[in-house]
Amino acid sequence: MVQFIQNLIGNDKIATVIMSVVPLIELKGGIIFARGAGIDLLQSFVLSYLGSTAAFFPVFFLLVPILNLLKKIKWFKAFADKIELYFKEKADGAMAKAKKSGKKARSEKFYKILGTFLFVAIPLPMTGVWTGTAVAVFLGLKFKDAVLPVVVGNFVAGAIISVLAEIIIALSSDIAVAGAVLNYVLYGLFILAAALLIVFVVKIIRKKKTAADGK
Repeated sequence: MVQFIQNLIGNDKIATVIMSVVPLIELKGGIIFARGAGIDLLQSFVLSYLGSTAAFFPVFFLLVPILNLLKKIKWFKAFADKIELYFKEKADGAMAKAKKSGKKARSEKFYKILGTFLFVAIPLPMTGVWTGTAVAVFLGLKFKDAVLPVVVGNFVAGAIISVLAEIIIALSSDIAVAGAVLNYVLYGLFILAAALLIVFVVKIIRKKKTAADGK
């Protein structure tokens, strides 16, 4: 996978940034690719962090307008409704997790910011800047309140992934073995991302069919 991307794009650093911007792959895939391609730890982190963080701005400002536009188009209304519902559920879950982690009663705004941070900071499937920014949007956070938890959370997620990548390299018998292991991890991320995308699309299709049957 690493060599395929290298051959496709031709520049490892540019490839790292591009991968980091891609939804579902994001920071996790960017760092793993960069380390597997032989880019040093600091550059791997910085390139992946900058690429993935850049996604915050278009998502924050364009997500709701695009969804509202799609709702006006008959063929895409169910699709837009499903995406909106998905992000609202994610936002509710992030809020609940934040309140559960808080020891003292805080303002709603505090929990919204904390929930957004935790969602982005913990590098799990379907988390990251893209979804985390959408969570912030549907929690009703303003730009000045959303940007800090997203960028700091992304920094923490990058640190965690970087440490895990370095552990893999340290435990490997040599550089070639480490590269092979990171390559398999990258394959796994792509497969997982594809599977999650397919599941999401199937849910959207099933919702359209259910709505049609209801009529």
